[in-house]
Formats: sequence, C-alpha cells, structure tokens
Amino acid sequence: MKSLSKIAILIIALFLLVLGIYIALSPDKPHSYVATEPILSYVVHPKKQKIHFFWKDEDGQILENFDNLIQHVESKNETLIFATNGGMYDKKMAPQGLYIENHKTLKTIDLRKGKGNFYYQPNGVFYLTDTQTPGICSSKEFKNSGNIQFATQSGPMLVINGKIHPSKAFRPKSNSLNIRNGVGILPDNSVLFAMSTRPINFYDFAMYFKAKGCKNALYLDGAISKTYLPQKHCTETGGYFGVMIGVTQPN
Repeated sequence: MKSLSKIAILIIALFLLVLGIYIALSPDKPHSYVATEPILSYVVHPKKQKIHFFWKDEDGQILENFDNLIQHVESKNETLIFATNGGMYDKKMAPQGLYIENHKTLKTIDLRKGKGNFYYQPNGVFYLTDTQTPGICSSKEFKNSGNIQFATQSGPMLVINGKIHPSKAFRPKSNSLNIRNGVGILPDNSVLFAMSTRPINFYDFAMYFKAKGCKNALYLDGAISKTYLPQKHCTETGGYFGVMIGVTQPN
C-alpha cells in the first residue's frame, strides 16, 4: 500500500508540474502586471497620439470599466493602448465638477468649498485644446474660449507652478497612505500619467511629478485607481469609474 501511495504522489506531482509549465507557456494566457517600481507611468505625446476622454457610449450608458471601454473602442475599429480613471464622480457615477467631451460641456465647473480631496484648494482642471495642446491649471484660472476639446476637474492640484501644494495634507512624512493616480505636463508639453503601485502619501506622489519636471500636476483619484497598459503587461480590465482617459490607435 505504501508503494501505491508513493506512486500516486509522484503521479500527482508530475501532473502539477506539467500543468504549471503548460499554463506558463500558453500563448493565450494574459500576463499580469508585476510591480517592480513604486510608480507606474506612461508618457503621451498629444500631437502624435490620440487622447480621448470617455464617460458614456452613444446610447447614454456609462462605460464604467476598462472592459467596456475596450469593446467601445474596438467598435470604432481602434485599439486601446492605455487607459486610466480620469477624475472623481458622484453617487450616480457622474463627473464631480467640470467635464467637457468633444467640445460639449456635460458638467459645469465646481468652485464651491467642501470637504474631501476634491475640495483641497486649489483643485484643478486637466484639459486638451482642439490643437492637441494639453494643460493643467487651477479651477479658478480655467477659461474656455470655445477651444477646449476635453477637460476634467479634480483635486487637489499636486504641483502648482513648480511648487508642491501648500495644504497640510502634503506633509513630507504624512502617514495618510493610499494608491493614487494623477497627471502632469512635462517640459516638452507631453503628458505624464502616473499611478502608485503601492500606498503613498500626497507629498511623495507630488514630488514624483515635480522631479520629472512638471510645473503643474493634478491628482485624479485614490483607492479605486487603476491603469490599463498592455505594453507593461498591465491588463486588468475591471474597475468602477466615471470618467476614463484613454489613448487609442487605428487598427
């Protein structure tokens, strides 16, 4: 009986080994992102790449997650190469504050005072003009002369004219840690999207953008933040978002 037990154990072990090798080598297996750096980043050149802001589809249904967004983009014969959540939202998954999509103002700017990250003053707006020029400014400074193709409001600002946000929430050794994502404008006018791969405080996250040369950077959101970036094997397609920002290319 002992011999049979040993043979059974060997057979099971061999089966598990073969199964593991098959799964590892299978071309149909999606790769999972393995965080090797504290910040996952992606740089977009708007003059060369197509940035689009997404909220609802043509039927008025909120896209909500990356999986739906991928299908939506593919229906237009394009491929989604990058996506991230693009700002905070209310209980109805509507953008919190200003939202402009394809030159249409779908939500007006929110200049009220309130509680929470969104209302740390100054908060700000990330926008893209119809000449594909990106910008980030404080909400009070934002102006639309009819040339804004996309815009999303969020808060707080992370970097303001080269300086870290003055709020007490940005203490260097703050223990308020969370997953965070944001966006900044680099010196060459390209756009830097970044998401922490582990909990981080506001100060350290803002310092990342400042160290990269961003004069202005904006916080997008926290715990719910996700990034879709197949070129770095970051292919999770879930999520629960209001606005999403994506980069697409023709098929």
